[in-house]
Amino acid sequence: MLDLRRRDFITLLGGAAAAWPLAARAQQPERMRRIGVLMGLADNPQGQAYAAALVDGLRELGWTNERNITFDIRWAGGSAEKARALAKELIDRAPDLVVAQNTPMVAALLQETRTLPIVFVNVADPVGSGFVASVPRPGGNVTGFTGYEPSLASKWLGLLKEIAPRVTRAALVFNPETGPGFTFLRAAETISSDIKVIGAPVTSTSAIEQGVNELVREPNGGLIISPDNFTAIHYKLIVSLSARHRIPAVYPFRYIPSEGGLIAYGVDITDLHRRAASYVDRILKGAHPSDLPVQSPIKFFMSVNIRTARALGLDVPPTLLAIADEVIE
Repeated sequence: MLDLRRRDFITLLGGAAAAWPLAARAQQPERMRRIGVLMGLADNPQGQAYAAALVDGLRELGWTNERNITFDIRWAGGSAEKARALAKELIDRAPDLVVAQNTPMVAALLQETRTLPIVFVNVADPVGSGFVASVPRPGGNVTGFTGYEPSLASKWLGLLKEIAPRVTRAALVFNPETGPGFTFLRAAETISSDIKVIGAPVTSTSAIEQGVNELVREPNGGLIISPDNFTAIHYKLIVSLSARHRIPAVYPFRYIPSEGGLIAYGVDITDLHRRAASYVDRILKGAHPSDLPVQSPIKFFMSVNIRTARALGLDVPPTLLAIADEVIE
C-alpha cells in the first residue's frame, strides 16, 4: 500500500510539473505592441475621425488599445519640418511599425528608417515617389493604400461643368509641397473638355487669395481643389472666397459641403484608414511589407450643398442629386 501511494504521488507530481509551464504561459499577459501613427492633418475632428477608423479597424481584428496594443499618434498638420521632427520622435520610441497618413509623412519617416515597417494611407504615387519598387511587389519596408487616382481630374471637370454650365476656365488649386497637384494638373490638361484648366500652385494663404483674385478678373471661372494637407487645412478660406466672389468650386473632401462648399467628390479616406488596419494586423503577425501589394481605393463619395448652389445662382441637376451620397439642404 505504501509503495502504491508513493507511485501515485510521483505520478501526480510528474503530471503537475508537466502542467506548470503551460499554466505559467497561460497566465502571462499578451505582449504589448506599439504602433506609431503620423498624421498629416491637424488634430481636428476630421483627423480624429481618420485615426479612430484605424483604431476601430484594429479592434475588429482583435487588437485592443492598452490590452495588446498601444498607439503613439502625432499630428504634423501641413508642416514638412514638423513632420520630420515627429518622425524622428516616433522612431526613437521603437514602435513595431508606423502608419503614415500621406506622402510627406512617409518621406519624413524614410529619412529615419529603412527597416521598420511602414503602412501608408492616402499616398498619391508611391512608385514615382520612390517609396516602393512596384505596386504588386513593394520590395522594401513600405506598403499601403493609395488615396488618389489621376482619373479623378476628369470627374471633377465633368461635375463642375454639369453643376455650373457657364464655366469655361478652372483654376486647379494645389500645394506642390504637400500633395499630388501636378499629377492631377497633367491629367486635366490631357482631357478633352470645354473647360480650360489653369494650374494654381499655392504655398500660403495669401497665395490662395491672390490666385482667386486673378481668376475673377475674367468671367465664367471656377475652382477645382486638389486633395492635399494644405488645402485640407485651409478649406474654410477657400469656401469663404468662393462665396464672396460667387465662384463654383469642386472639392476633394466629403466634409467640405457641410461647411458651405458647393460639391465634393473623391476617395473615402475614412475607409482607407479602416482598411489599413488589415495590413497592420498582418505585419504584426509576421508578414513583411515587401510581400503586401499596394492597394487602390475602392470606395468613393459625392456630396452636394443645395443652399450653396442657390446662393451661387445654380440649379443642381436632378441627375447629380440622384447619385449623391449626401445632399445638404
